[in-house]
Amino acid sequence: MIFKPDITESQMKLLLLSALVSLGVMVRLLMPGFYTHVWQFAYTGDIEGTVSYLRSFGMRAAVLSAGITVFVTMTGILPSIFISAANGIVFGLVGGILLSWVSETIGVIISFWLMRTFLRRQAQILIHKSRMLTKLEQYSTFRAMLAARIVPYSPNGLVTALGAVSQLSYKDYMLACLVGKFPSVALEVVVGHDVLSGEEHVMRLLVSALVIVSVYVFLGQRRKKQCAINEVEE
Repeated sequence: MIFKPDITESQMKLLLLSALVSLGVMVRLLMPGFYTHVWQFAYTGDIEGTVSYLRSFGMRAAVLSAGITVFVTMTGILPSIFISAANGIVFGLVGGILLSWVSETIGVIISFWLMRTFLRRQAQILIHKSRMLTKLEQYSTFRAMLAARIVPYSPNGLVTALGAVSQLSYKDYMLACLVGKFPSVALEVVVGHDVLSGEEHVMRLLVSALVIVSVYVFLGQRRKKQCAINEVEE
């Protein structure tokens, strides 16, 4: 007779949380300066310092970069611009985009699970304090979350919080992030890379900036149109 342990959903959540906390502690023990460096780079936006820090790890740079990206996007409060740009410089555009895309997707998925499982109340508070998005039902669909993730430089924490308190399924959320994160991350990596490259890629930088501005102009016009429609209906 084979013994099958009966693990409840609550116990499984506790095990996953314990594993996540243990991993964080292990990183702190093995790399005492990890969190300090990440906070400093994120707070100051020191891309060149991030590049030097990654390169100092040699062949392990990709693993370190993935860890930083996952940690930053998982917290939802630190900007990821510095690490995305650094990835483009250290690993090249293709490698930087792929590494940032996969790592950011993993980070926002972990953040979604944490918010929905343990921090749902805090996620609701975060949303209510924001002036950007107020109708939670708009983020209960795959299409809406996909559109939110496609927007470059969008606040990861807020978008994740909106998804966490909505009725969006884990499957739809993960797929929307996986697909939507690619174009937004690609633009962020390219822009960060070209900014540091000086005059070498001016035309590409201008095109990327134009695309980003166009996205935000389109969203602004769409929001005004929606507000006008709501006023008429009321």
